[in-house]
Amino acid sequence: MIRVGLVGVGGISGAHIPAWDGIEDAALVALCDSRKERLEKYSDRHLYTDFEEMLEKERLDILDICLPTYLHTDCAVKAMERGIHVVTEKPLSLHSEDVERVYACARQNHVNFMVAQVLRFWPEYELVKKLYDSGRYGKLLSGSMSRLGNIPQWSWNNWMRDESRSGLVPYDLHIHDLDFMVYAFGAPRRAVTHRSKRPEQDYLHVVYEYDGFFIAAEASWYASPYPFTAGFLFQFEHAVVSWKGGRFMIYEESGKVRDLSVHSDGDTGDINLPKSDAYANELRYFADCVKEGRFPEKVKPEELACVIRILNDEWNDCTV
Repeated sequence: MIRVGLVGVGGISGAHIPAWDGIEDAALVALCDSRKERLEKYSDRHLYTDFEEMLEKERLDILDICLPTYLHTDCAVKAMERGIHVVTEKPLSLHSEDVERVYACARQNHVNFMVAQVLRFWPEYELVKKLYDSGRYGKLLSGSMSRLGNIPQWSWNNWMRDESRSGLVPYDLHIHDLDFMVYAFGAPRRAVTHRSKRPEQDYLHVVYEYDGFFIAAEASWYASPYPFTAGFLFQFEHAVVSWKGGRFMIYEESGKVRDLSVHSDGDTGDINLPKSDAYANELRYFADCVKEGRFPEKVKPEELACVIRILNDEWNDCTV
């Protein structure tokens, strides 16, 4: 049985905790958060308010880091130096040099490390990559991706609204879509960026240019209570592929319309879009890598570093 500890019982832990509970051969035995009230409903686990104490007292195989961004790297290194495999929420860091730091630590201590870039495990996004790689609908011509919501009001110590700690919209929301682009299509050649950043809100619009196609992406923290939405539209030579409002549609050049939305019976048609939880998918993948003694290759360090460099406008050293 793989023994798992999780540090940071905040918003995203609400997806990670049930995901671990659903994985066979894994037991989430310990939780850590500096706020005692966040731990109260988990009385069936070993509970800690001090991270170092949890590492000292628990015999963990995997540590899952769900802390604020600026704490990810140091906590990962501390755990890996004790021989613990580490999966951490995105982003790893606001600084590209931290990528080599954590991967060097993983190599030195013979443990696994992965950043949980969840879109790489999201069925709708994975299918777009498969369609691109296979050429089923010809070449990709254009794309648009969006990730829109309102400015966070709930983060511990208001850390998400502090640019030095969170990186704001580029690192909280836009990084999901940019990471998917680099994973699926490689590094873009250049970008045209527009941003409206104020203390009470932040909006980003970027057009990434590739050889033969471009992708526009937008992300926001609006000041108003705009509900969170995410989606995409990709134009291929022979089809338009769209995911909006939970509906996954393919509009083929022949006139055929395919609805691959996941229905209650899980039937998604002949392209076989699975009904699944992407957060569970990524954690199950990492757990399997640990059990099988193989390093998680689906999230590569050079891709992570490239994404951070693009966000920091450091294009000279961005290759994948």
